[in-house]
Amino acid sequence: MLVLSRKSGESIRLGDDIVLTVHRTQGNRVQLAIEAPREVPIRRAELRSTPRTGSPRENVSVSRLQDYLRRSA
Repeated sequence: MLVLSRKSGESIRLGDDIVLTVHRTQGNRVQLAIEAPREVPIRRAELRSTPRTGSPRENVSVSRLQDYLRRSA
């Protein structure tokens, strides 16, 4: 496991087409912005180990996540 320290606004590039940016920190919470191709699934780790129920909250598309992060900036 690689552990990196990043400040708000700093990014990490994963491969050629995925960028993970620290959007904001507040107390012990961190908001992350993820830029990735639409076909790359992005799920919270705790949901990955549970059976899928088809709930729309389980699968957030990259475009919806990007829209949310733009609005909250």
